[in-house]
Amino acid sequence: MTANSPSVFLLMINGQIEGANFPEYDDLYCKYCFVYGHDWAPTSGLEEGISQITSKGRDSPHRLVWNFPLEITFKSTNPLGWPQIVVSVYGPDTFGNDVVRGYGATHIPITPGQYVPLIFSSTPLSTPPLIKDLLSRHTRTIPMFVPESTSRLQKFTSWLLGRRPEFTDPKVVAQGEGREVTRVSSQGFVTLSFNIVTKDMKRLGYDTTATETTHTHTHPVAAGFGPGNQTLSM
Repeated sequence: MTANSPSVFLLMINGQIEGANFPEYDDLYCKYCFVYGHDWAPTSGLEEGISQITSKGRDSPHRLVWNFPLEITFKSTNPLGWPQIVVSVYGPDTFGNDVVRGYGATHIPITPGQYVPLIFSSTPLSTPPLIKDLLSRHTRTIPMFVPESTSRLQKFTSWLLGRRPEFTDPKVVAQGEGREVTRVSSQGFVTLSFNIVTKDMKRLGYDTTATETTHTHTHPVAAGFGPGNQTLSM
């Protein structure tokens, strides 16, 4: 590797938690945090945050809108452990207690946003058209779920005391360990949008384009990721 070759690549994330669909609940807020591998480190931005409380409007009786901003930059030497975002939604129960209404997680998109040229007509027609580049956004809809009590008695006790089952650490949602023994039920959706920019990935031998590429090296691939101009997909 030459002196001018980069030693790390950057992943820049800019977007927002747009809103949620919880038909049975209102007056909700959300928290978010990022989960990533050992080779990753944040260089700027916020790793976690909490939104404002929002209520449903007259025009969209099932839609909750947060438009809560996300902005963070990571650096890494290895795509293994690509960042995930974990979202937790909370709101009041019948007795006014603050309880969890849903957990969900999704990987940050790998492919950078594509620039789409927009041509605007001008007057007079002899004037060259103005071309503007618009960065398209990745949109993700996360199905949410909540842990369930293992018995009817525990379920009634949790409802009565306003202490329904919840994870002590929401980051467990992005991990597989122990999930197979957790009893959950589906509940609502959360929508996020992202603008993704990467830097120096190709110079380190990683290709995030949507088209398939030929493997130019025979290095082993770990969990779907590996060097040698190999296409990453998710």
